[in-house]
Parts: sequence; C-alpha cells; structure tokens
Amino acid sequence: MIDKHWPSAAEAVADISDGASLAVGGFGLSGNPIALIEALLAQGTTDLSVVSNNCGVDDWGLGILLGAHRIRKMTSSYVGENKEFERQFLTGELELELTPQGTLAEKLRAGGSGIAAFFTQTGVGTQVSEGGLPRKYAPDGTIAVASPAKDVRTFGEGEDAREYVLEEAITTDFALVHAAVGDRHGNLVFTKAARNFNPLAAMAGRICIAQVERLVEPGEIDPDSVHLPGVYVHRIVEVGTDIPKRIERRTVATEGA
Repeated sequence: MIDKHWPSAAEAVADISDGASLAVGGFGLSGNPIALIEALLAQGTTDLSVVSNNCGVDDWGLGILLGAHRIRKMTSSYVGENKEFERQFLTGELELELTPQGTLAEKLRAGGSGIAAFFTQTGVGTQVSEGGLPRKYAPDGTIAVASPAKDVRTFGEGEDAREYVLEEAITTDFALVHAAVGDRHGNLVFTKAARNFNPLAAMAGRICIAQVERLVEPGEIDPDSVHLPGVYVHRIVEVGTDIPKRIERRTVATEGA
C-alpha cells in the first residue's frame, strides 16, 4: 500500500493552482481544515471556486481566503454569520450558488460515488427549480447572473404522483478535510459534528488532502471504526491535537439553571 503521509500542509497543497475548484469540509466552524486553508492562503492561490456548507466566519476557516479575495465563487447552503461573505455577494464581488443543505450533501456524495445526477423533491416549486435565484449581482444592485431553470419530472401514479427536480452531482479538482485520526493508508475517523460534511467533501475531490490531529500506523484503526476508507484520500498531513479550534457562538447555561 502507498504511504500517503506528507510532511507539511504547505507541500500537500502546493499544486493547487489559480482557478482550481475545491470541496472543503466543515460544519459551521466544526471540522474546518484550517492548517490546509492557511497554507493555501500563504502560497497565494486565487480565483478559487469553493464548495462548502458555509464559508467560516470573517477571520476563521474559509473566511480568511474570502477576506483576501481569493475566492471567485462559493457553492453553499447558507451564509452563516460571515459579514464579509454577505458583503461580497451583495456588491457583486462574489458569485454564490445557494443550495439546500441536504441537496448539497447528496450532490457531493453522488459525485464521489460516480452518480451523475439525481431527482429530489427538495426545491420543487421554488426558485431552486424554477430559476431566477440571484447568483451574482452587478455593482448597481441588479442581478447580473441568475440560476437557470432545472428539469422537473413527475414520478409515481395517482395520489402518489410527486414532482422532483433534477440535481447534478458535484466533483472538484481538490478536497480539503479535517479528521481526528488517520493512518498512512488514508483511512479516516471523524469526531461528532466534524463528520457532517468532511466525508462527503473528501469523496467529491479528485485529489483529497486530509489534515489529521493524530496519525497512526496501518492496522491501528479498527476497520469497524473507519468513517471514510483510504480509497478516497490521496494525501494526509498530521497537524497535532493542539491545533486551534474555534466556536462560532458560545452558549453556556446560567448557574443553577
């Protein structure tokens, strides 16, 4: 088996060129591959098309690439609490393809599974299927690019007949993901919320680069505990268990509650 371990994040992302497409893991600020994102920022890569559930916050996660104007287009399910994300979209500096969260997850999974497209009820009867959803604004606030109408078909008969919209799968040039544990063969284990979009992003990338908190030898991970098999992972970088982790909105209970 090939040893997929790379010595540094900088070396692992070095061939990501201007204009590349990326699938990036993370759910809110949970599971953000921050070391890989920072390495990409440092090397100056720009004009990126990024697929991710959200875009971090103003100074963390993908937000640092966005703030440096390195991202041309985002495909996401929500803007979140990133004010710069909102500003760039509304001023026409950023193209945004808003996608229902479950649909986005399935588009990534389908891309990694060799499925070209699928039909779903999500979005039927809305601008998601009918088109006209703003993707990019002009500087004067008018819509410069709008989403196209999608194919809608009816499946089932009689009372069971339902309309479904066709959604195309997503594949990208690269994927950047974060995992708790990985071995040299690329098998990964995620922790809690970090498992949400990281495996799906990993599957969609033609070259998947994973940062892991702890690198172990092949065989140390119980096969029954593997969340993503190494066949989807091409490069793995150990970043340590003390890597900074941010909380998007800290909520605590009052004493005695």
